[in-house]
Amino acid sequence: MKTPHDIEFISHELAEKGYVVVENVMPPAMLEQARATVERVMEHEREHPYYPKDVDPAPDEEEIRAYYRKAYTVDDEELDRLVARIQDYRRQNAGTHWLQPINKVSKNFLFLPTIFDHGKSQRVWNLINKAPELAPLIENSLILPAVRNVLGADCNLHDFQSTSIGPQTGGGAWHVDAPLGQIAEPLPEFPLTLQNVWLLDDFTEHNGATRVMPYSHKLRKSPPWGSDPLDGEVVLTAPAGSVAMWLSNTWHRSGPNNTDKPRRAILCNYNLSWLRPFSDFVSTMPPEVAAGFSNDLRYLLGFSAGAPRTR
Repeated sequence: MKTPHDIEFISHELAEKGYVVVENVMPPAMLEQARATVERVMEHEREHPYYPKDVDPAPDEEEIRAYYRKAYTVDDEELDRLVARIQDYRRQNAGTHWLQPINKVSKNFLFLPTIFDHGKSQRVWNLINKAPELAPLIENSLILPAVRNVLGADCNLHDFQSTSIGPQTGGGAWHVDAPLGQIAEPLPEFPLTLQNVWLLDDFTEHNGATRVMPYSHKLRKSPPWGSDPLDGEVVLTAPAGSVAMWLSNTWHRSGPNNTDKPRRAILCNYNLSWLRPFSDFVSTMPPEVAAGFSNDLRYLLGFSAGAPRTR
């Protein structure tokens, strides 16, 4: 049964089951534009990956490499780039190092891989800066009001990225969304973020469609580590142009892609206004780009939504 395009019904499904799929939200012309845009940006970043140069060697380089090898399926080239990104980040922050080992550091402070699954899969961070023409997805007249029904009218954008789950890849591990994975249990009984996945390809059982555990948001705990199927899991299948939504405390994972084509999507994640966002849109966005957005969108991106610079 198709989910009606009704804000109250969508909000109810999220509150009750922890997830919902709304089919055919994106008009065909917008879908084609989004596909072409994501393909263009991904191709550019494959050819020109972010790789800071002239950084000092990291004293904890082996610890960094061990962490990424254990947590992600990355090759040596991506590992080199991740170490350089971390060192460049420290250089931009007066040479300050974390006070805990990397596996204890908030994921909000880490660079996550852009090329993974041993080179088959890819993500693009901070997509709004690289493709501002995709801004209508963030302000969608059906999805954004449903998000605000759950998180409040003053919620902000947590993250905006595109992903491509490559062919013949094994899928991800069960998890709840950051920062819940690093919070002591019992987890909060309310969601901290709300994920919206815009489907650029059909999501099927065989091409890496997301798996969720209905009602798991009510358990107030993280899932067991691993990627094995769970009794009662649901595969979020839907045609391209649809939106899959779930609460941050709903157990979920990307499924295996057993086909010969990638499975692509745009992730548009929102957070409670008092939560630190995953991406810093304000400091990285050119003023002329921000000036072209609506007041609502600028606030969602974090403009006038942070601590005042007191004197």
